[in-house]
Amino acid sequence: MSASPPHQRGFAHVETWVFDLDVPPDDAFRIQKDFYKRYGTSLRGLVLEHGMDPDAYLEFVHAIDHSPLEPDPALGAALEKLPGRKLILTNGTKAHADAVMRRLAIHHHFEDVFDIVAGELQPKPFPENYDRFLARHGVDAGRAAMFEDLARNLAVPHALGMTTVLVVPEKSDEVVREGWEMEGRDAAHVDHVTDDLAGFLEGIVAAR
Repeated sequence: MSASPPHQRGFAHVETWVFDLDVPPDDAFRIQKDFYKRYGTSLRGLVLEHGMDPDAYLEFVHAIDHSPLEPDPALGAALEKLPGRKLILTNGTKAHADAVMRRLAIHHHFEDVFDIVAGELQPKPFPENYDRFLARHGVDAGRAAMFEDLARNLAVPHALGMTTVLVVPEKSDEVVREGWEMEGRDAAHVDHVTDDLAGFLEGIVAAR
């Protein structure tokens, strides 16, 4: 499934491709979801409401077994053909993003990772996070595209001029993804929706 609403922006002008790569919520609990919804990340909620040490939290929560992940040749091939810079913008840590990318065998396609630490613990969807990212990497928002699995995290990028793509994996587990996480597919700030990232990128390359 892929859909493009009438108000969509295209990709012909895009020079920088920005991808989300966040921590999967396998062990989500109600309080974690509450903080996640209100503060953008569970960490920010714990810091603001409970004074938790962010370094200790990040070290603990990203001690993840990445071995179930397998290389994704189709995604790697699509990224290889995509012209321009490729960056990761994540609410997770750089170490976690690097580990995931290496397991998927796509790490060599990306220039850098902008993580929650680089964002000074101010996560997506807060505007400051995107401002810091754009400044750090010298990205022209008007010539960039953002790929993200939460529609609310695309509102600011769209307002900044980025082409936005909501990636909705076919196997999204609605048991660990609450209703608000699945909303927004028809929002005005979502230019494109796809459940096949590799195929979608192939389509962009073919169109260019």
